Amino acid sequence: MVETVAMVLLVLLFIALPIAELYVIVKVGSLIGILPTIALLLLDSFLGAALLRHQGRAAWRRFREALAEQRVPAKEVFDGAMVILGGAFLLTPGFITDVFGLLLLLPPSRAAIRRGVTRTAANRAAFGPRLIFWGAGQARQRYEGQQPRSGAAAPGHGQGGAGDDSIEGSGWEVGDEPPRSDEPPALPR
Repeated sequence: MVETVAMVLLVLLFIALPIAELYVIVKVGSLIGILPTIALLLLDSFLGAALLRHQGRAAWRRFREALAEQRVPAKEVFDGAMVILGGAFLLTPGFITDVFGLLLLLPPSRAAIRRGVTRTAANRAAFGPRLIFWGAGQARQRYEGQQPRSGAAAPGHGQGGAGDDSIEGSGWEVGDEPPRSDEPPALPR
């Protein structure tokens, strides 16, 4: 599922967007002429670079202020990333990417995008404890309110089989010598 979504996004980004950009440039060129279209594309690239420099400095200043106030600069980091992405869109030749770049560089639209992304992330995030069961052993049965099976267990369950909920292993502290195979592992202190 995730691979399919990623593939669709890549196709849209690298195939559909350039075709759409060329279409819009040709249409604008047929309306106002070739030289004015090229001049307009150059002008919006220069204005985009100036806006990127201004908004980038402002985002960096807010980031430093947040660190000086000893608070997590989450909003400032998001704004900085959006400024960089918006600047890249504005420097890319084309009118469609220029619109997206402007939306990411202007503070009011950037704030609206931030709120939308934050709301979406909060809705998708799973808050609270999650229980993960490895197999269908007795712990899961107890959790679901069932009585654990007594006597013979199903194949692979309950008696150290592949589906048992118990895990056995050993370990040692990083930096310590691993235990030799002929001596038992040391107990924690």
